Amino acid sequence: MVDPDAPRDTTPFTIGTELPDSRDIPGQTLPSAERGGGYNGLDLWLHRMTILLFVFVCATVGVLLVILPWRPEWTDNHLLVRFPELRTFFANGFVRGVVSGLGLLDIWIGFWEAVHYHEGKPSRR
Repeated sequence: MVDPDAPRDTTPFTIGTELPDSRDIPGQTLPSAERGGGYNGLDLWLHRMTILLFVFVCATVGVLLVILPWRPEWTDNHLLVRFPELRTFFANGFVRGVVSGLGLLDIWIGFWEAVHYHEGKPSRR
């Protein structure tokens, strides 16, 4: 906790100066990953499982978005039966191509994350 009675820094922020880092605040504890070398124990396995799940979801959704617009189920489903104008819109080749392109982008994002995975110090975002 920060002492509310402690004197505050009242110097104005000017362009070209750096903001104070959270490590400079006294009394503030940092997570174990930010203190030193990187992930440890349970944090490492949670990070691995999160990345694995993210890559799996991206690949699965991406493949579905690439294939599904070109299948008959894309327009012949019970959701679009009541709306013929919307059905015609979804049957348009441009719309199908855009959805397939989003699927390819989703696959790209998932595999990019898998290829650039490292277990070093976590990046500060």
